[in-house]
Amino acid sequence: MAPFPSGLLVLTAPLGSVPGRAAAALAAAAGLVAGPLYVHLQPGLLLGGPAPLPAAPPPAPALLRALAALYSAAAAHRGLDVRVLLGHGHRLAEPPRVLLADGGVGDEEPVSFGLRQLAAAAYGCPPGLPALLLGGPDGPRAAPEGSEGELPAYPDVVVGGTFDRLHGAHRLLLSACCLLARRRLLVGVADGELLRHKVLKELIEPYELRAAKLREFLADVKPSVLYDIVPLADPYGPAVTDPELRCIVVSEETRKGGEAVNKKRLENGLAALELFEIQLIKDPEHGQNEEEKISSSSLRQRLLGTLLRPPREAPTLPSRPYVIGLTGGTGSGKTSIARLLGQLGAFLIDADKLGHAVYLPGGPAYERVVAAFGAEILNEDGTVNRKVLGAKVFGNQERLKSLTDIVWPEIARLVRKEIGEADAQGKAVCVLDAAVLLEAGWQEMVHEVWTAVIPEEEAVKRIVARDGLSEEAARSRLRSQMSNSQRVEQSQVVLCTLWEPDVTRKQVEKAWDLLQQRMSHTPAAGSPSS
Repeated sequence: MAPFPSGLLVLTAPLGSVPGRAAAALAAAAGLVAGPLYVHLQPGLLLGGPAPLPAAPPPAPALLRALAALYSAAAAHRGLDVRVLLGHGHRLAEPPRVLLADGGVGDEEPVSFGLRQLAAAAYGCPPGLPALLLGGPDGPRAAPEGSEGELPAYPDVVVGGTFDRLHGAHRLLLSACCLLARRRLLVGVADGELLRHKVLKELIEPYELRAAKLREFLADVKPSVLYDIVPLADPYGPAVTDPELRCIVVSEETRKGGEAVNKKRLENGLAALELFEIQLIKDPEHGQNEEEKISSSSLRQRLLGTLLRPPREAPTLPSRPYVIGLTGGTGSGKTSIARLLGQLGAFLIDADKLGHAVYLPGGPAYERVVAAFGAEILNEDGTVNRKVLGAKVFGNQERLKSLTDIVWPEIARLVRKEIGEADAQGKAVCVLDAAVLLEAGWQEMVHEVWTAVIPEEEAVKRIVARDGLSEEAARSRLRSQMSNSQRVEQSQVVLCTLWEPDVTRKQVEKAWDLLQQRMSHTPAAGSPSS
C-alpha cells in the first residue's frame, strides 16, 4: 500500500496509558503516512458508540507526559511529521487522507464508522475517508487519572529558540506553550548574529522558512491562541520589554537564559516571568559526535553527504564520466576529502596543480601574464614568482580580474583535457578539486557541486598552523574569499571536516554511496534514455 500524504490518528486510551502505547502506535502509523500525522487524544472516548463527540484533552500534567512520550517515540522514525492536536473544530493545514485508531478500541466496522464521524465533527473531514485500525497493545489500560490538578494558565507566554527543522523537542516545547497560553504566545526566533556560533550554521533554514513552519504547526495544534512570531537579533528580544508577558517556557538547557531574561526585566522595572521548564527528549538514534538529546545541530549533521538540492540540468555534458566539482575555502579540508574520494575510485583533477602549469615558461598563460604584470614578477630563472604576483593583485579587484581573465580559461581547457583522460581510462566518476570553482564559473563543467565547510575559528587555526600567518592575516585571507554560505547556496552536497578523520571518512563514504545510487538512475553515454 502506498503511503497516504497525511493522516489522523485517534488515541482513546487514558492519558496515563499513552506513554506505554505511543511507540507501537506511531510505529504502525509511520508505514502508512508520508506527510503530517495528526494525533487526536480523546481519552476514554468510545469510537464504536453513538455519535462520538470530540473534546479537548484536559490541560493536566498527564497530558504533558503523553505529549513527551509521543514526540519522543516519533524521533525513532526520521521524517515522521507528528502534530498532537490540542484543539479541534478547525481546518488542518494538510487535510487527513486516512483515519487511524490504535489497537484495542473495539470491533472494526463500528469503530471505522465512529472514526469518520469524529473526524467530520472535529475537522470537517469528508465522509468517505479510509478508516483503519492499527495493530497495537490491547491489554489492560491504565485507570483514569486521579486529580492532579490542571496546568497553570497565563494570558501571555513567551518562548525563544532557533527552531531549525522543527523536531520533537521543539514540538513538545511549543505544545507546552499552547497549553499554558490563554491569549497570546510570543515566539522569538534566533537570527543574524545569534546564529554565528551554531554548528553548521550554513545549513540552518532561512528565518522566513522557519517562521512559516512554526506558524503552520501552531495553527494546526491550537488555533485559538494568538501567535506573535518575531526575529531575535539578541538573546532577549521583546521578552525584556513587553509588560503583558507573564510566563517564559524553557528547557533544562535554556533555563539560565530564562533567568537572564528575568534579570533584564527587573532592571527595566518589569515583573519577573514565571519559568515553566520542559524536560529534554533523548534521541534514540544519536550517532557519533551528535548530542544525546534531540537537537537541530544533530539533524544538520545528518544532512552532510546527502543531496540537498537536485543536480543541475546539464544537457550538454556527457553523463560519463560523472563530474563532481569539489570546492571550499582555505583550511576547509577539501584536499583530504578529495583524497578519500580518490581512494573510493574517483579520478582526481587538482585545479591548483593545473594552475601552476599554466604559469610555467612556455605554458599557455605565461607570456600574457608577464606582459600584463611586468618582468618584476619573475624569478631569476624566468619562472613566475606567484607570491610577488599575488601581492600585486591582492585587494585590487581590477588587477585580480585582469589576471583571472587570463588564467582561468586556460586552466578550464586543461581541466577538460583531464576529464577526457578520465573517460579514456573508463572512470565513472571524476572529481575536480578547485577552490575557485564557483568564482571561475567552472560549475558549467560539472554535474554536481560539493562544498567543504568549516567554522571560521577552526579555519583560522588551521591556516595559522599550516602557513605561519598571523590570526589577522588568516582572517583577512578567509574574508577575501567567497563565504561558506554563498558556496552552500550553490551546492548539491555539503561536507565538514570539523571532527575526527573517521567522521569525515564516514561522511564521504555516505556521499559516495548515495552518488552511486543517483548514477544508477542516470543513463550512461550512448545508452537509450529511460
